[in-house]
Amino acid sequence: MTTARIDACFAALKAEGRAAFVAYVMAGDPDAATSQKILNSLPGAGADIIELGMPFSDPMAEGPPIQRAAQRALAAGMTLKATLGMVRAFRTRDDVTPIIAMGYMNPVLNWGVEAFARDAAEAGVDGVILVDVPPEEADPIADALKSAGLSLIMLATPTSDDARVGTIVRRASGFVYYVSVAGVTGVKEADADAVAPAVERVRRISGLPVAVGFGIRTPERAAAVARVADAVVVGSALVEEVARGLQMNEDVTLSVLSKVESLAKAVRSARFGLTV
Repeated sequence: MTTARIDACFAALKAEGRAAFVAYVMAGDPDAATSQKILNSLPGAGADIIELGMPFSDPMAEGPPIQRAAQRALAAGMTLKATLGMVRAFRTRDDVTPIIAMGYMNPVLNWGVEAFARDAAEAGVDGVILVDVPPEEADPIADALKSAGLSLIMLATPTSDDARVGTIVRRASGFVYYVSVAGVTGVKEADADAVAPAVERVRRISGLPVAVGFGIRTPERAAAVARVADAVVVGSALVEEVARGLQMNEDVTLSVLSKVESLAKAVRSARFGLTV
């Protein structure tokens, strides 16, 4: 399946006339068993696509919430091998929901680019986001992923002009991830009015669906972005629920899934004039 799952998901949602809700969680946060339970339950809570963070010690694009999530996962013993194992376990229950592995190049290089692509595909990953890979240096990983049937998801930003977007999406497939704000995750808020023309521009140049992430924390903000984008990505708000649940001694899984449900409902109703 691999890339085909992503294409099928966007085709189905386009037919429904709505955007996708993309839920980001960190593999192994706060521990392997709880993380697996959360992952397995995301589709039922409303996630159309899942971004699964590959824990890394130096996540330079992330703000404090996701940094802390990575630290919790690493402290609990999560590894790249175990992350792929989580995907493999998920696939015994769900062969439809696309999973995007999101992280940084260092662990992939350590694994071996071709071996990682092969093993990720075998586990059931559909696409990969590597935040720190410049498009000019993406060919080796793009070639390996393409050979394995996986999409390389590239990121465009508010500072990317038309020429730069063309360079960025040259090897992209599946969808393009548009970073709605300058800076790291979980700090600023996305402005749908400002995002709308950028989404149209990236969509026109790439010919791919455009997912918008960074700066989306509330159902209201998610709904606003869902009216102009093909997908809405929420991450920091979800990993913060893990931290809050731990602090309050609550059921972390229920806390995260409750947040997913409210955000997914907002995204699903956004284009139909319903309140959130």
